[in-house]
Amino acid sequence: MLKNLLVHIPSERSIRPVVDAAISLAVSYAAHLRAISVGYETTNVALPIDAGGAAAAAVFEIERERALARANAALSVFEIEARNAGIAHDSRATASVPVDAAASVIAAARLHDLTIVLQPEPERQTFDNFMPQEILFESGGPVLFVPYVHKGPLETKRIGIAWDGSRLAARALRDAAPFLARAQAITVISINEGKAPAEASAKAVSTQLARYGATVRIQEMDADRADIQPSILSIAADDGLDLIVMGGYGHSRLQERILGGVTRDMIQTMTVPTLMSH
Repeated sequence: MLKNLLVHIPSERSIRPVVDAAISLAVSYAAHLRAISVGYETTNVALPIDAGGAAAAAVFEIERERALARANAALSVFEIEARNAGIAHDSRATASVPVDAAASVIAAARLHDLTIVLQPEPERQTFDNFMPQEILFESGGPVLFVPYVHKGPLETKRIGIAWDGSRLAARALRDAAPFLARAQAITVISINEGKAPAEASAKAVSTQLARYGATVRIQEMDADRADIQPSILSIAADDGLDLIVMGGYGHSRLQERILGGVTRDMIQTMTVPTLMSH
């Protein structure tokens, strides 16, 4: 069930793809949609050598106000579209340094059924690119990545399940249940089938998924790690998929987020909205 949705609205990037996708989901599921946007403050503010405490405080206050203004500007677009769509919604703009910003958004994500984020854009140097990854690792819930080239509402009639029999794939499969219940066609993308136990084979998964009432087909693929992500996207194009569901692999090391190779490649190059669970 999707009744409480959260969307992270970037303050330093184009927001239209994620706004359109999130609002269309809220309309489709009659869900409440909360939007959060963060204006990032910087501590690297140039100060005169002889600046006193009061002068420094004034400079940092100006920086905070500018950051908050960026967040409010992003949310103003969301507010207009949400009101036009007639959905139940609320929004919150904040200004903080990146570490505190991530902690705030992650805490909110833990209370929602699904968090919607914009795919990172490598060419842009902004913490908006890192926020989705932080949410994926720490929220404890599913994250829907919307490609930055996406246009218009989100369709989920044709869904692809990246399946390798692992715990994370199973977690993503369960998290995608609200979408699967409405799907018209489902493609089980079976990755290196020989490594999965028979009880969690692609055939067993397809039998379970058929109970949702959708047409289910299996697409088997044997591939090295480097070939998995392009193969998934190739199948997505051939089958006209609207949504890909997959586990979000990775780990933390000394507070650094290390994405698994396939997950990293998918986040960087996705052409289809992708639901990930970690």
